[in-house]
Amino acid sequence: MEMGLLRIINSEEITEDTLSQFIPRQIEQFQAVENIVRDIIERVRQEGDESLLKLTKKFDNIDLTDSGIQTLSKQIEEAYKKIDPKLLNALKYAKSNLIKFHLAQKREEWSIPIEKGVKAGQIFRPLERVGLYIPGGRAIYPSTVLMAATPAYVAGVKEIILCSPPQKDGRIAPEILVAANELGIKEIYKVGGAQAIAAMAYGTKTIPRVQKVVGPGNKYVNAAKQILSKIIAIDNPAGPSEILIIADEEANLAYVIVDFISQIEHDPDNIGIIVSASKNFLLQINEKLSSFIDKCERKEIIQKALKNCLLVEAKNLEDCARISNIIAPEHLELLIKNPKEMLPKIRNAGAIFLGPYSPVPLGDYSAGTNHILPTGGNAKTYSGLNVYDFLKMIDILECTREGLSRLSDSSMTMAQFEKLYAHKKSIEERLKDKK
Repeated sequence: MEMGLLRIINSEEITEDTLSQFIPRQIEQFQAVENIVRDIIERVRQEGDESLLKLTKKFDNIDLTDSGIQTLSKQIEEAYKKIDPKLLNALKYAKSNLIKFHLAQKREEWSIPIEKGVKAGQIFRPLERVGLYIPGGRAIYPSTVLMAATPAYVAGVKEIILCSPPQKDGRIAPEILVAANELGIKEIYKVGGAQAIAAMAYGTKTIPRVQKVVGPGNKYVNAAKQILSKIIAIDNPAGPSEILIIADEEANLAYVIVDFISQIEHDPDNIGIIVSASKNFLLQINEKLSSFIDKCERKEIIQKALKNCLLVEAKNLEDCARISNIIAPEHLELLIKNPKEMLPKIRNAGAIFLGPYSPVPLGDYSAGTNHILPTGGNAKTYSGLNVYDFLKMIDILECTREGLSRLSDSSMTMAQFEKLYAHKKSIEERLKDKK
């Protein structure tokens, strides 16, 4: 391991078994807060709105007793007067691209002939009511409102509600309200943290129970989602943001460094990794990194996050892909020559950004792709938020008398073997029909 601002480790040190030695993963965070979160959930389940008022006072130091938990429609209208017109235009532009991208995901209902007299297909039906969680701690994220809401909107969900922590004035930031309203969300609640997830899961007098909760949050929010996943559906487990950059020796050094910094400036728990087969390139990163960080407005957060970051020296590009697949990063940038040639080797990533002019922040905001992505290695089994997170696929079967006959022998044979005699009888009864 080389000395410097970041650790440089050899790729041979990273395996599935050793990864946790280098990168903190979510299971550790879950265990650290599980008992606290379970207590919060139980309070909300038993006390409803009363617990939400108490917990908001405790954690946010805001008293909502008089103003109430729900945002009034008048406040949503007023929010348009408070938002920067340039930001409003940016949100509308991003919304347009997001709708275009997510509409492309949506498949038409379909049916195919399995054999003569047998048709099978699928129809799609949206969930009826979903809840969005929008964080609001260190910063205000109207972009996350668009990312969480657009796939639900495109899927056709009838009722979308939103929970977000109130600001110091006891209201939700106008930027959040405007972004929500742009996608038709009217039910907006001034509740954050694990208590917001519990309220949407169980329902209270004010907040309706939902079928599914999506949206990123801190370790308390994520723990609440995992605990409550037994009674509601959730999206992919989201934790601290991650970026892994695969760079060759010809990559623009400044691009690599600023992209690396861009994803660890969110939070001191965020993770940044740069992998390269060029030892000299990694040494240059270590040499130049401080000068870039010194110019950053969120310097303190970035410096704290460096404890979770590292540089990895790989043998070659194939080894770079191996490391990336083990880590399964939320964001993967390929700053290499011919990045498309590496795509077949990449199995695990939340989203992939190809080439020097496709930085993660474009995907974070206005390119149309979704920035709510799996973290903590969950990209091995989860996808980013998409339209199908809000749709149910329902199988349809239609057989004629001839089709019934063609399928009967196989079906009855298996039913007989499994000793499900009424199953067999169901088919036999129809075979009596000679039409």
